[in-house]
Amino acid sequence: MSPQRGRPDFSTFGKRHPVVGGVEASSKRGAFARGWWGRALIDALEQVGDTGRLSRGRTYARGGQVVALHIAPGRVTGEVQGSQPAPFTAELTVGTLDDEHTAELVEKIRATPGTLAALAAGAVPQELAPMLLPDGGRELDFDCTCPDPGWPCKHVAAVAYLLAERVDREPLTMLTVRGLDLDALMRAVGGDEDDSGPAAGDDHFGDRARYEQLPQVDFVAAPDDLDALLLRKVLRAGAEDESDVAQALRDLDECYRALGSGYRRRR
Repeated sequence: MSPQRGRPDFSTFGKRHPVVGGVEASSKRGAFARGWWGRALIDALEQVGDTGRLSRGRTYARGGQVVALHIAPGRVTGEVQGSQPAPFTAELTVGTLDDEHTAELVEKIRATPGTLAALAAGAVPQELAPMLLPDGGRELDFDCTCPDPGWPCKHVAAVAYLLAERVDREPLTMLTVRGLDLDALMRAVGGDEDDSGPAAGDDHFGDRARYEQLPQVDFVAAPDDLDALLLRKVLRAGAEDESDVAQALRDLDECYRALGSGYRRRR
């Protein structure tokens, strides 16, 4: 849908039907979305959207008029209850990253210390914003089954505001709407590691890992390294008498001496 300047007579649409159990926004007043990424997404939307329709969209989002919200790569769809008996289907389309821009993102992650670890922990560093934030004029589009030709209509605006709140709570949603999979992205970032090592994700238990310099650690049998009184107290808790405690100590000593002997042979 392309931007249109027509302003229909909203008085003919009637009042919106109330919804029970809708996807209600966390924001009740003031600015929508409080986190950096959510706010940046809102800024991109508000640069291209009609002010009046965006305001009504915020009212719809806060009023719980969005019955359901579905987020998929490049597409956010909401069922929004308006003035008609059945909800309207509102869709926000976000451009996904092509192979060239994905490769640029991968290089940026490789070149920025801590970025990959942050992504693995569920955060999205602001350094990635130039590649992840959509250009509102080129990469955002809107569609809705309602009769309002606005760009966007209030139903799509409500969906967009709820998306911004979701991004605040779950920053990795930015990857999803841009068509990126976190696991695939992490594999791509590690894709040019030294060929002598295992491929990323291909050696989960480190069976093929090689360590050139292992630390040399002196072996100490556990009975020699523990508090003797405390060890006897623990053993006594499961023994019938002192003879059982003494036997357990001898068994432990014999076991650890055998382990130590094998350890020294391997060295």
